[in-house]
Amino acid sequence: MYISLPLQYFRSLASTLATALPRSWRRATVLVAMLLLAACGEPSTGPTQSAAPAAENTPTAFNTSLNMKDFMNLVLDPAADVLWDSAGWVDSRETGYEELYPTTDEQWDYVRRHAALLIEIGNMLALPGRAVDNDAWLTYANGLSQAGALAMEAAALQNKEDFFQAGAQLYSVCTACHQAYNPEITSKFATN
Repeated sequence: MYISLPLQYFRSLASTLATALPRSWRRATVLVAMLLLAACGEPSTGPTQSAAPAAENTPTAFNTSLNMKDFMNLVLDPAADVLWDSAGWVDSRETGYEELYPTTDEQWDYVRRHAALLIEIGNMLALPGRAVDNDAWLTYANGLSQAGALAMEAAALQNKEDFFQAGAQLYSVCTACHQAYNPEITSKFATN
């Protein structure tokens, strides 16, 4: 709590104490008054705020030991697959026309959570130690986060068309990144 008292208050208090107390008590009183002044001054920035500039100059170590293949297979692909498996429609001879969109609030919440994961996965791809370069790689990582944000918003509104478009944007970002950084994976899917 911050308390602000006028300086006149402390001057009159010091004057009264100087005449009313013996000399040894006056010194102690002046010391206490100075401590009170310091305590009633402007609030300090606190340890977390004053430590922030030092933290900016110190590189933070992130655990990026998961190799890219495992990162894609275990982290990114499952989150993206939930979105892709929950958007659009299938029209087959065996089952006929079937919409893939969520039909309940719980299902929309489920895809929304996975869209949020894609936002953060884009951030993880941009971490020092995981980012392949500071150029196109970061553009694709940011595009992944943006597609996740669009999907998250569409899921919150239960907007099928916007959710489908977010999935299309996600596909475009993934395909472009694979063409630039892992072209053999793109040709592998093209032949299947």
